[in-house]
Amino acid sequence: MRFKPMRAALLCALAAAGSASAGTFEQTAHGLVIKPDRGAAKEIRLELMDDNIIHVLKLDQGGKALTPSLMTVAKPCSCRFTVQRTGDTVTLKANKIAAAVSLATGSLQFSDAGGKPFLSQASESIEAIEVGGKPFVAIKQGFNYGTKDAFYGLGQHQNAQMNLNGEDVLLAQHNMIASVPFVVSDKNYGVLWDNNAISRFGNPRPYGPLKRDLKLVDAEGKAGGLTARYYVDGKLALTRQEPDIAYQYLKDVEENWPKELGPVKNLKDVKVVWEGTLSSDKPGVHKMQMYASDYATLTIDGKQVMDVWRQGWNPWYHNFELRFAKDKPVSLKLEWKPSGGMVAMTHSDPLPDRERHSLTLSSEIAQGIDYYVIRGTNMDSVIGGYRQLTGQAPMMPKWAYGFWQSRQRYETQQQLLDTLHEYRRRQWPLDNIVQDWFYWPENAWGSHDFDKTRFPDPKGMVDEVHRQHARIMISIWGKYYDTTDNYKEFASKGHMWTKNVEDGALDWVGPGYKNSHYSPYAQEARDIYYRQMKHKLVDLGFDAWWMDNTEPDVLSNTRPEDFKKLIGPTIYGPGEVTFNPYSLVHTQGMYEGLKRDQPDKRQFILSRSGFAGIQRNATAVWSGDVASRWNNLYDQIASGVNMSMSGIPNWTHDIGGYAQENRYQYGDVGSAQENRGTGGGKVDPADLKEWQELNLRWFQFGAFSPLFRSHGEVVKREIYNIAPEGSEMRDSMVSYLKLRYRLMPYIYATASDTYHKSGTIMRGMVMDFPHDERVKDIKDQYLFGHDILVAPVTSYGARERSVYLPKGVSWYDFDTGAVHQGGSTITAAAPASRIPLFVKAGAIIPTVPVQQYVDQQPDAPVSLKVYTGADGEFSLYEDDGVSNGYTRGEYSRIPLRYDAKTGVVTIGKREGQYPGMVAARKFKVHFIKPGTSTSGSLDVADKEVTYDGKEVAIKP
Repeated sequence: MRFKPMRAALLCALAAAGSASAGTFEQTAHGLVIKPDRGAAKEIRLELMDDNIIHVLKLDQGGKALTPSLMTVAKPCSCRFTVQRTGDTVTLKANKIAAAVSLATGSLQFSDAGGKPFLSQASESIEAIEVGGKPFVAIKQGFNYGTKDAFYGLGQHQNAQMNLNGEDVLLAQHNMIASVPFVVSDKNYGVLWDNNAISRFGNPRPYGPLKRDLKLVDAEGKAGGLTARYYVDGKLALTRQEPDIAYQYLKDVEENWPKELGPVKNLKDVKVVWEGTLSSDKPGVHKMQMYASDYATLTIDGKQVMDVWRQGWNPWYHNFELRFAKDKPVSLKLEWKPSGGMVAMTHSDPLPDRERHSLTLSSEIAQGIDYYVIRGTNMDSVIGGYRQLTGQAPMMPKWAYGFWQSRQRYETQQQLLDTLHEYRRRQWPLDNIVQDWFYWPENAWGSHDFDKTRFPDPKGMVDEVHRQHARIMISIWGKYYDTTDNYKEFASKGHMWTKNVEDGALDWVGPGYKNSHYSPYAQEARDIYYRQMKHKLVDLGFDAWWMDNTEPDVLSNTRPEDFKKLIGPTIYGPGEVTFNPYSLVHTQGMYEGLKRDQPDKRQFILSRSGFAGIQRNATAVWSGDVASRWNNLYDQIASGVNMSMSGIPNWTHDIGGYAQENRYQYGDVGSAQENRGTGGGKVDPADLKEWQELNLRWFQFGAFSPLFRSHGEVVKREIYNIAPEGSEMRDSMVSYLKLRYRLMPYIYATASDTYHKSGTIMRGMVMDFPHDERVKDIKDQYLFGHDILVAPVTSYGARERSVYLPKGVSWYDFDTGAVHQGGSTITAAAPASRIPLFVKAGAIIPTVPVQQYVDQQPDAPVSLKVYTGADGEFSLYEDDGVSNGYTRGEYSRIPLRYDAKTGVVTIGKREGQYPGMVAARKFKVHFIKPGTSTSGSLDVADKEVTYDGKEVAIKP
């Protein structure tokens, strides 16, 4: 039964009188307030958000005001619940979830409807701190110590981490990192951590320099550091002992670089080699990180464990593990070739095994412990709970799932139009073309003006793109030069972060210009941002908005303590408080403005960063300026899958990688963002061969990503520029480009589920095969929709790869038609022209003829590829693709079913309708049987019928 408030208060009073050591509780309209006898939290508030979601708030003192949540939009529900006390435990029970709280300690345990616990508190801390002269707390909450549950989500990261159990993940926005503090488990529960500051999953103690925890001995046997040898022009110039490897930030390079060598930027052919040993008095597996850009090679105990490169201005962590025996030295050798980059080594002592395998979240700064627990029936429903809390993902326009051609950058409007014309001339499908940054006059970043010499008629450019049946996206930033009127308006209203300008920091453009970013946290600031660009950009008719640099990177490679001062204060306090959600509020302002002016138009925003809730702003996220290296291609798979499983369904990446080594730069190269030199237009044939294969493999992966987008700097990325005419590379790229368009009915129906069913396009295999233990840690395979398994090739020269096929179903090889039983690992052929693809038996894959853009032939015949051997079904979704009519029920679904016993395919009665719907069309049916190549029979049909909305049964 449900207590009335008066009765609950009376029971609380009686309980307190009968047990002097126990805390007290009070029922509220939506849950409970508990004041435990002891523990870190003085007050605990439980709110029921739905009959399967509970909000938990823990405070170190009662009644403390909280900053309103930025990520959540849901309100507590009026759901039925009961409250029951048993001993020193009080339990709030709803229809599908229950939370039991200890009145003595405040510890919580969450159970399902049947009373089975699934999430149990194991550790907690709330530590008082002061930031900017104001009181805050540092927090930690740990659950399920010693668990074997698998964990996914937390946004996009760059270390090939798939199952996060046992991993450490730093939640701090960066060029290539989108931190989303949401975790989903294979056991069908999730936790949304409502905190905007730098947070951590796993070990709450930040990684530190080697010298913090380890004993360092140099190459000569002297304790206290490592031997560092500096080579210039191939000659040894300096040897010294260094207490650590510490060139992590620009100031480190300025302060720590040997003064006797002069500034590193003035030196040529530089190499630094560190050698020595490390030892620890704590045996076990230690977590290690090499933070690096430029070329770096790491050798441990004589074995090379890392050979990496990243563009100098964009370093990040490379994770690895190292087992130490107690006080036994481990040799280390690190070679680094700096050319504007950074390098450092960081370390973390081992955690106790039970704590290492737990769901533990912590934040550097907070006002309390604030999180939501979601119980689902499957992983999709848990992600649905996340979107219920943070906002549903609107449908993207259909054209967004076509091909995007981009590069850094089209320097003139004629270059852009010529590119589109070339695709149309060659009859290669394309839906979107992109105008990247620097279309403005050199000294006018943030003016939203076009350079009239290079872009004499922006409106005409947009109109011409539309005339050729394509869309155009334009890059916009939150960055402003201090000389622009727009900067001055923001500053006069108190909405500009001015410290970067006051410090005199210059960017990389031309001679360098003073600049900073606006603060989007106030509604007035967001309104100004949109208004400033409405007349100059919005009114020109652009179709999509590329909101770049949304971490935001106000000043690259700045020490964290300095960077936090550059991104504050905000209306919520110092920069530390809102370190992560810039992209959320920044895209919110743009989306709200567009909806006001274009109320029935589907919007599309692309952001370089993401945070919990950003999906509600019609925003997709891409993985930033990743490098053109095989290991970076490999990293994108787990990055995209976990981003998708974080509840943000529309994700993409720079096909080919954004930045490439000089050895790859050839031909008529394009712009380099940082005004860096290029490879001079000449390249070794062996390097060219590798570069082309890397791009081909990346393109194949891109064709089966939620959004299909080619982008990068220097080497031009158009198919006709990057793939030689008549080459296997070009044939394969064009083939997969066309296959993407053939699969559009399957892709768009899958995309529609992101709105209508809280679905996910790029799916971790665990989502559809949760009881197959072998899928949970696989980092280089995924499902594209529910039916297609994708196994990208990520090694140079590989012509086959191992593929695990989940158990419980049979799988068709897309290219050969060979059928494999699930639960087996096979060696799949992977010639350069082909990415291994497998389709589930029972799948019904709708396809259409190749089109030049997604809506070229609305009445095109639909071919149903039916994979025999198991029952199957599919819901074919259609709407107008561009309006918001779908939110008003203006769409149709056609149920498709296959009965394996009878062989009958049923095209069911159409459900729903929308303006402009094709009332009648042809359906073709092709029965895929063992030995039938799908790729080799895309135009084959066994049966053909005319469908007018009534049910049709097709016999084999």
